[in-house]
Amino acid sequence: MPVEPVIIPRDHHCVSRSMIDENSLKVLYRLRQHGHTAYLVGGSVRDLLLGRQPKDFDVGTDATPEQVRKLFRNCRLIGRRFRLAHIMFGRHELIEVATFRRKPDPDEIPDEDENEGRNHFAENVFGTPEEDAFRRDFTINALFYDIEDFSIVDYVGGLQDLHDGIIRVIGDPDERFHEDPVRMLRALEFSARLGFELEESIIPAIDRCSELLLGASPARIREEIMELFRHRVAGQVLQKADRYGLLPYLIPDFVAERGHFDLLRQLDMRTASGVRIREYFALAAMYVGPFQQQSRSDMNIGEVHKLANQVLVAHCRFFSIANGIKHQARELLIGFFRFCRGRGKRGEQRFLRHPSTLEAFELFRLWVETCQGDPELLKNWQRALDGEEPEPQKQPRKRRPRRRKRKPSGAKPAASPGSE
Repeated sequence: MPVEPVIIPRDHHCVSRSMIDENSLKVLYRLRQHGHTAYLVGGSVRDLLLGRQPKDFDVGTDATPEQVRKLFRNCRLIGRRFRLAHIMFGRHELIEVATFRRKPDPDEIPDEDENEGRNHFAENVFGTPEEDAFRRDFTINALFYDIEDFSIVDYVGGLQDLHDGIIRVIGDPDERFHEDPVRMLRALEFSARLGFELEESIIPAIDRCSELLLGASPARIREEIMELFRHRVAGQVLQKADRYGLLPYLIPDFVAERGHFDLLRQLDMRTASGVRIREYFALAAMYVGPFQQQSRSDMNIGEVHKLANQVLVAHCRFFSIANGIKHQARELLIGFFRFCRGRGKRGEQRFLRHPSTLEAFELFRLWVETCQGDPELLKNWQRALDGEEPEPQKQPRKRRPRRRKRKPSGAKPAASPGSE
């Protein structure tokens, strides 16, 4: 049965075209000019209503991907399971255009061995804006901005949840988490990013469905984890995931103490200050706790190198992380060890000049500030890095006396000058 949407006219909401990316407006207007419905959809509408700057602007339309490609010469179609149109502007800007989808009826789905499979078919059954709204994950992500009359269109109660600060799953949480287990992590992420409360049915559903994450794509989970660091909520979200029993299925073999989550929160604050987060730094920060617990001050560098490999290898293997990223994370852990063991060790000056030393010191600083490290040692290393301490003068090497060459035995003495 069709649902009557809540429509908020332009003079009753805060979203203006001046807030929307110029190229997104071009896409919306061209679709409208050719007789298609075109909405700004998803997180961009949510963020605009909250007074935030969206990361990107996505478009929903009733035009099929092939019809979109005919309208835009700078368009390419991607995806087999979920067909999308990407419209490129210049080398760096991309507008994603998705055709409205619906959930297919059971008798529409082909058998396993037909076409490209049941999953591919189910993801590409086109529908109406209403049907598309009910297929989305959370109510606050199912709001539409209509370029025709500049109104906000709400089929699922997202405006009220946005007003009340609630993360609510569209439909039954268990069913939606079975469809896509990564939605459990995204619920925690949106709660942290927006400061919203989880609707009361979500946490029990996470408890029942958490094991489903073992079947999710590791590549996708890896990207979602990096999104947590980019959005500066990794410490908060991973701690909640641990509290709700989600963490062992999200990152197998990962164990963290409370102080370690505090370190990740400090890292989030560092990112919020404008320092770009790199995956190798996030990886080293995630595993510095287990590394520090297993290390000993009397270990030589070869043993430290081996230990750093051991704590990183399972994660890197599971998520197919490149050796280059693993190598950089390992260098940070080794540098962290050298900072922890103190000053005056062999090779200190060479270590201070190493390319990865400054980032290793950042990791060491975060550890000291959150895990009860030695602040005096931190200050001593800071002075050394700042060059405030004179480099120890090398003692002049004593020259050995030259050894006189021995004459071979039996050699005749050289004739003296003037002898015959």
